[in-house]
Amino acid sequence: MHRYIALAALAAAAATSAHAGELAPYGGESIALGSMRGVTYYTASASGYRVVTTLADGEAGLPVRFETTLADKQTLKVSVPGKFGEKTIALEIARVGDKVFLSRPQVIDESLVAARPQAPTD
Repeated sequence: MHRYIALAALAAAAATSAHAGELAPYGGESIALGSMRGVTYYTASASGYRVVTTLADGEAGLPVRFETTLADKQTLKVSVPGKFGEKTIALEIARVGDKVFLSRPQVIDESLVAARPQAPTD
């Protein structure tokens, strides 16, 4: 039952339009990366700003949560790779002083992404 409540909250948050710009503490903002929908928010703590991002692939997808603590001038990039032949979509969360900013989702130039490791051949 708790999973359904979490999914309903996630779906409700994702129903609003995605926002780019400054985030307010405890103020969740909807995000959309391809078919992935979710919410991101932050809280202030003694060790920095704790940023939490939760994403799920549709209403039936299992939610995934990412957490990090950002110090001043640190950034976090959240990306969702596309299927073979499709683009990768990413957004960036940055802390500058006492503010946290969320970028609009962007398509990443695949030529700038590090090559995937290859399995050794014998």
